[in-house]
Amino acid sequence: MKSGGCIIVTGGTFGLGRDITLTLARRGWPVVAFGLEARQVSSLAENAIPELKALVAQQGLDVSLLEADVSDEADVDRVVQSAIDAHGRIAGVVNNAAIGPLGTVIDTAPDLWDRIMAVNLRGPYLMARAVIPQMVAQGGGSIVNVGSGAGWGKPNMAAYSASKGGLHTLTTALALDHFHQHIRVNTVIPGGGGIVSGMSLGRVSGDHAKLVAKAAGTVAGRTATGVDLANAIAFLVSPEAEVISGTVIDVGCFANQGASASLPKQL
Repeated sequence: MKSGGCIIVTGGTFGLGRDITLTLARRGWPVVAFGLEARQVSSLAENAIPELKALVAQQGLDVSLLEADVSDEADVDRVVQSAIDAHGRIAGVVNNAAIGPLGTVIDTAPDLWDRIMAVNLRGPYLMARAVIPQMVAQGGGSIVNVGSGAGWGKPNMAAYSASKGGLHTLTTALALDHFHQHIRVNTVIPGGGGIVSGMSLGRVSGDHAKLVAKAAGTVAGRTATGVDLANAIAFLVSPEAEVISGTVIDVGCFANQGASASLPKQL
């Protein structure tokens, strides 16, 4: 069992977030994971908590599961207080919750634009605002933001790209602002295309074959998985990464350099 507090995972009940929650818990971290049970725009994620609750009970994992909206300040404060009450200390936060409808600015209605920004950018802001005072008081902590290669701009992803670009720069700003308070802030990017999540499957109406049809994959010769992403996160929240802040770990094929677009699919 890890000592020194818990890890909060936003959007931690389904898809990539579920893999992050389970991987961290299996490595001994107490985890507080939350998400929404109702299906969100462009995603297949819904009603995930009962099945995950049964699984963690079966495996004897220290995981608390809550339903909450990361874009709602009161919900965020409730989750953070619950984590403090249960574990006394918040060792880390993984900002994974996101929605990603496709579309240009012409295709994207203002209310949908606002919702994407609320979840993908306001959510990490609210989480940071809620946990940083606690981390300062306890002498440090780790925040990991799940970014996207779209944060450097991709076609037909105007709002999503804008939100992830904002998250990347928020990561660097937080890392600089809280450097001397021993709070490290980093970004991980699920890259390579074809990685299975509620969002990615939602974009192709659940058709996995269509999702991976043009995927470059990874240097391992396969598509990246949620566990691959979770392993990178587990490193960043661990003591082994205590000197690393303001950086990007691209779990896939370095989409932050635009390289995934130039790689052909492996035959």
